[in-house]
Amino acid sequence: MKKININIKEAPLQEIVIDAGGSILGRLASFAAKQALLGKKVIIVNCDSALITGRKRMIIGEYGIARRRGSISLNGPHFPKPAARIMKRTIRGMLSYNQGRGLAALKRIVCYPNIPQEYASSKKISIIAHTKGRTMPLSELSREI
Repeated sequence: MKKININIKEAPLQEIVIDAGGSILGRLASFAAKQALLGKKVIIVNCDSALITGRKRMIIGEYGIARRRGSISLNGPHFPKPAARIMKRTIRGMLSYNQGRGLAALKRIVCYPNIPQEYASSKKISIIAHTKGRTMPLSELSREI
């Protein structure tokens, strides 16, 4: 009986670059989480310009409560302040990051506050939804909390 050596090359990891400018945070996060679960590497640029819907006072109040929740204890829940980290934490909430598949998907997601030089010329996907209500940019939220 002959042994046959088959070299199976892994398929190259598809890379998706998403421009978050003008996108709603929750819709963008759910799309990014779904693509990461499908095995694609997701790069989100321009996170400072992502929008959160709702009244400004209500948004700042809810995120402020979440941020203060773990401030006394050192073990805490740690809630981030930079806009790119808030984006990644929102995506983490949509994944089962305690299990292997969700953790692997979370590691495939990279968020940048602005557009880095290496992704400036690449093709970007934008998920823009027209809203009639009030919105607040993520950069303003990160300054306020």
